Amino acid sequence: MKMNNRFYLLILAACTIIAGCNNNDDKKTDTTPVVVKKPAIMQPFRFHKLIEVSPGNDFDVLSWGRGSQAVGSFLILHSDSSGMKYNTTTGDLDGSIVDVYNSDMDLDGNPEILIQAKATDTTNYAVIYAFEFNNSKANKLDFPKLTSSQRKGYRGNDNFYIKEGKFMREFPIYDGDGKNAKPTGAKRLLQYGLRNNEFTVQQVSKDSTLKSTTKTTATPTAKATSTEKKKSSSTSNQSSTSSSKKKKKKSDDNSSTTTHKKKKKKHHHSSDDN
Repeated sequence: MKMNNRFYLLILAACTIIAGCNNNDDKKTDTTPVVVKKPAIMQPFRFHKLIEVSPGNDFDVLSWGRGSQAVGSFLILHSDSSGMKYNTTTGDLDGSIVDVYNSDMDLDGNPEILIQAKATDTTNYAVIYAFEFNNSKANKLDFPKLTSSQRKGYRGNDNFYIKEGKFMREFPIYDGDGKNAKPTGAKRLLQYGLRNNEFTVQQVSKDSTLKSTTKTTATPTAKATSTEKKKSSSTSNQSSTSSSKKKKKKSDDNSSTTTHKKKKKKHHHSSDDN
């Protein structure tokens, strides 16, 4: 009986050890990270981004449309869960949405939603759809187009971002037109603000390093020309003064000779009288 009891105890111990090893293997398998796939956006929607301005104040920005990818529409779904208000803003979309930004550039407490879209033409130019939300009302803001000087050398590839509450725009400058255009290595940086619901634009960076170099080299030439003119004028004045002195001296000599002759002649008459 004792032998049987020992045998059973050995079998029980062995089973316990095997079970422990299996549990350790299961734990190792459980620690493997699980990759969660991003939920696919169902058609006809193409883009979605959630902007949380404050707790309970959310903006869902979407683009949608079937068929052509070059055009479509955008949706801004405003959810104010604390005030139990839900509003929709929509509009036509040129191109596809790249990103969405949130700011308060005029510091009035009303959030601005800026949608960046990229049109698929030869320059990949950027389009901005801007709105300011005051409670349940959406005010459309006209984003300014690039001026002729700002657009010089522009070939798209814009980089937008928010910095210190301002909307920044940076893009590379190209030299040439069409397919022959080549990057110069310089970039143009613009800063956008908001005042009385209208955008303000300020160019932060210099337009081109080439222009500043040209101006620098042109300045000494202008100074040299001015110096040469001064030297030439000074030489001319000296020459004129010298000539004037010579003429004056000659005139004085002639006057002296005439006076001397007159005196001599008078003396001759006096001798004949005697």
